[in-house]
Amino acid sequence: MPNPLFSALGGGSMPGPFGNMQQMVQSFKQFRQTFQGDPKQTVMNMVNSGKISQQQLNMAQQMASQFQDMFK
Repeated sequence: MPNPLFSALGGGSMPGPFGNMQQMVQSFKQFRQTFQGDPKQTVMNMVNSGKISQQQLNMAQQMASQFQDMFK
């Protein structure tokens, strides 16, 4: 039986949100290196233009808060 922590960190094929943690972290690092501009203004422009809804923004902010709490 695989170690669940190892699997959660990308070392296995764990289903769910932690299954591809290593890939997600790498993708975020690449995004962060190439992003230009003010992040808050960019998000607000996306909400105002309808690319994302206020509900999607709220959900993303809630998830970000949960991740932030995990890494404290």
